[in-house]
Amino acid sequence: MRFFRILKHLYTQPKASLNAFMHLTKAVWPDKMYLSILYWCRIGKKMRWNNPQTYNEKLQWLKLYDRRPEYTIMVDKVKCKDYVAAKLGSSYIIPTIGVWDDPDKIDFDSLPDRFVLKCNHNSGLGMYICTDKSKLDVEKVKADLRKGLKENYFLGGREWPYKNVPRLILAEQYIDPAPGSNDLPDYKFFCFNGEVKALFIATDRQNPNEEVKFDFFDSDFNRLPFRQGHDNAAKAPNKPKYFDMMKRAASELSRGYPHIRVDFYEVGDKVFFGELTLFHFSGLVPFRPEGWDKIFGDMLTLQIES
Repeated sequence: MRFFRILKHLYTQPKASLNAFMHLTKAVWPDKMYLSILYWCRIGKKMRWNNPQTYNEKLQWLKLYDRRPEYTIMVDKVKCKDYVAAKLGSSYIIPTIGVWDDPDKIDFDSLPDRFVLKCNHNSGLGMYICTDKSKLDVEKVKADLRKGLKENYFLGGREWPYKNVPRLILAEQYIDPAPGSNDLPDYKFFCFNGEVKALFIATDRQNPNEEVKFDFFDSDFNRLPFRQGHDNAAKAPNKPKYFDMMKRAASELSRGYPHIRVDFYEVGDKVFFGELTLFHFSGLVPFRPEGWDKIFGDMLTLQIES
């Protein structure tokens, strides 16, 4: 019976079945073939390598054909702090508490009551936000960090810059949300050759009772009528106080590059740098309506040799 259930699943849900198969066998596939199949599974369309038109297509192209050595530094959560500080100044940088290559080397007793732990080479796996150290399960945190260190983040989406990042654990100062709020909005700016064209705001990320919300805006902070990845908030987020400062900083960090997403937090009268993302959602999350994939694609100019 199990055999027939598998056959039924392959017949009725071919994309989901193939996507699962690709995940299990991702280490054996050449990059271009792997991305072509994965793009079809996730986006539902054939990847046009010779003439990419949409935003998600162009991100796949950049994964293979725009491989600048400095990208590895830019995605490294440890090394990128010096990179960003040299361009913007140290006031934008969230203070580092410590860096280790093994969770057993962390002296948890010496850490402050509140802090953030994360791996420098991936996104999410192993991350822990501590708001009360007295409730910390140290052994579980160590186990999660070991899993994070083992993750080959490059393989999943073939995001080349992560391939050679030395794997480390980073402890950072905990950043307080705004007074009276338990949410810390994340402002993510889409930059193309040094020019901010759009952004989205992630809210409800710290609320365990809510799904995260994504709201997209143009560079003048007009809300854009589409969704990607998550639903919009019922009420549009407010424009951040230091919106123009963030735009200028994002432009500076992205100058000279075809596309970078630059993330910031606003806390009181300070703006903190979050991270640099070269492949937003790995170029594998559909836009709804899908026409916005082409609108964003028109913002991204590729240097394709004829």
